[in-house]
Order: sequence, then C-alpha cells, then structure tokens
Amino acid sequence: MKILLVGAGGVGDAFCAIASRRSFVESIVVADIDPVRAATVAARDDRYSSVTLDASDAAAVTAAARAAGADLVMNAADPRFVMGIFEGALAADAHYMDMAMSLSSPHPEHPHSQVGVKLGDLQFERAGAWEDRGRLALCGMGVEPGIADVFARYAADELFRSIVEVGIRDGANMTVRGYDFAPTFSIWTVIEECLNPPVVWEKDKGWFTTPPFSEPEVFHFPGGIGDVECVNVEHEEVLLVPRWIDCERVTFKYGLGEEFISVLETLHKLGLDSVDPVEVRGAKVSPRDVVAACLPNPATLGDRIEGRTCGGTWVTGTGKDGNPREVYLSHVVDNAETMGRDGAQAVVWQTAVGPVVACELIDAGVWSGAGVVGPEALPPVPFLDMLAGEYDSPWGLEDRTPSA
Repeated sequence: MKILLVGAGGVGDAFCAIASRRSFVESIVVADIDPVRAATVAARDDRYSSVTLDASDAAAVTAAARAAGADLVMNAADPRFVMGIFEGALAADAHYMDMAMSLSSPHPEHPHSQVGVKLGDLQFERAGAWEDRGRLALCGMGVEPGIADVFARYAADELFRSIVEVGIRDGANMTVRGYDFAPTFSIWTVIEECLNPPVVWEKDKGWFTTPPFSEPEVFHFPGGIGDVECVNVEHEEVLLVPRWIDCERVTFKYGLGEEFISVLETLHKLGLDSVDPVEVRGAKVSPRDVVAACLPNPATLGDRIEGRTCGGTWVTGTGKDGNPREVYLSHVVDNAETMGRDGAQAVVWQTAVGPVVACELIDAGVWSGAGVVGPEALPPVPFLDMLAGEYDSPWGLEDRTPSA
C-alpha cells in the first residue's frame, strides 16, 4: 500500500514507527506544514519520504496524493483540517481514513439539550459521492473512536443477543513529572471535545446533548488503573455506534479528574478556548492556539510520563444464553512499554496502532467497501486477532456482575 500521511505530530510519528515493521507498506509520504517535522518522521524508514503541505488546502492534498500515487490518505492532523483532507482524498480517487471526524457546532438556542451540527455530519453528507467513486472513507479509526467501536461491533456479533447500553469509558493513571498541567494529547482537540456539549443517544429520543462534564460516575478500569470518576464528553462513538448497532443507549465518558476539569472551565471563562482570532499588538491570533503554544508538545513528554491508559467499551444487555450480561472490553497500554518499543508515549501510540492495523486489513481486502463508514460497519474479529497477534498489543474482555 502507498500512503499519504497528513500530519507529522505525535500520532503521525507513532503511526510511522508502528508501520515500519509491516511489510504491507510500500511507501509512506509524510506531509506536514513544517518541513523539518515531516522530514524527521520520514527518516524512520527508507520507504518513507516527506513533503510540505498545508492541510487546509484540499487542492494541495489532492496534488500531494496524486504525486504519491496514494492508495489511501491517512489523516493524522487536528480535526479542524478534516474536511480539506477528506475532500482532497476523494478528488485524488484514494481511500481515506481519519481518527477524528468533522467538527460539530452547538445548537444556537438550546446547546445543552438539543444537537446542532453533529460530529461527522459534514462527512456523512458526502457519503453518496464516495459510494459513486467506489472509494472507502473509514472515519473515526483511532482508539476512541476506533478500537472502542470495533469492540462494540464484536460485542453485538459475538457476545449479546440484545444490547441495552454501549458505553465508551476512558481512564488512566498517568502522571507527567515536572509539570502541574500537561495534557498527553493535543490540547486543541481536548478543549474541543471537552467543552462542547456532550452528546447522548437513546433509541426513543435520538441524539441529544447535556451540559459539559455532566452525569459523573466512578468506573473501575483494569490494568492496575482502578476507580476513576468519568463524565460525559462529546465524542464520535455516540454518533457512529447507533448507525450500525442495534441498542437502546450510547454514551461516552472520560476520566478527566477535578483539576483537569477546573483548568478547562477556567479557560472557557476567560475565553481562551476560542478559535476566533483576536488582535494582540497588531497581530491576529487564536486564543486556543496560544494555549496550545504555551503547553508542552504531548509528543515530547514520553520520558516524563508514568502509568497506563485504558480505552474500552462497556456493554450491557442480554447475553447469547438469554441471561443478563455486562462486559468491559478494553485496550490497556503502558507508557514504559510503548516508549521502549517505538519511542512514543502511550496515548499517541494507542491512537496510532489501530489505523495501521486497519490499513493492513484494507490492503489485504479483508476490510472493504465504499462510502463513509465507521469501524462498526466492518468485521471485528480479523482486526482484534491481528491487533493482539501480529501487532502484539493484547486486548481484554472482563465479565462484570450485571447491574439492576
């Protein structure tokens, strides 16, 4: 497979590190607006090369994909660039994959009860064009969304007769030495998903929203992480799972912690979460970009991080035997292990491994199709077998006592 990888940040670098051990990769062209960063990532493998690219320019993405002879355009850039890369890949007649979908816009009058433009709406509106072209746009294929969605499909196919709730639950016990506040993932993305109104789906109501950080619950995570308080956060799984899986309710909750929530709320009160440029001494700059520039780059924090992160899918309903069942399917990653393996911190490595597996399955024809789809639309067993086997990144299945 020939791949155009757009974005040479932490996730793009981890993608290239993992892919360097896989023979299905014929070439990867690493594209980034920063030529030095792109060249540094491309230096990992002699099958890789680099180009300078503005990801917001769809025509430039098309030209780069054609020049690379790309079979697939892999989007590892911030979600604000999704549509340019998405449209550029279609025009280049290439398959497409991303780890985060097109951005949402809150309801103008009732943001904390009704949906406005939902995550991925702009991409699903273009599903017909992808179908007509016979090309696959696999959206939300990271860890969350991504591996968590594969877990949901696996539960529906293999474990349950009927499902009440699919609940994505993310938690960690990671700490960053030397910093009072240092997100382990893009702060731009963290602000976007955490301060937007969270979305919930219920069969009798459809999609609706709640206030940020609502409905706190304590969830027990495996791998020595333990109990973590989780809250509602806007995330793609809630927009993807109900399209392909029959269930009563879908939620996403993230273990942020009181301090993290307090910082995000302060940024919001001060207007520092805004993406609208403000003028500062004659220069126009986005407050959110300033926040991102003031914080350490998550990709550089690996040797300061200790602990594990867990992404997974909690499912309740009726098991294949007709009895109540409750399970948590999980993917736990240890920072020391990913740093030792690929020099990548755990959060970005975990986000990157799923897309590499997915690329390999597409290249082999095991995952196929046309249109705009989520991971739930594709067979889960080949993915999970390859993840745990050839990629040596095991996943877990834990039966829990069904709640009332």
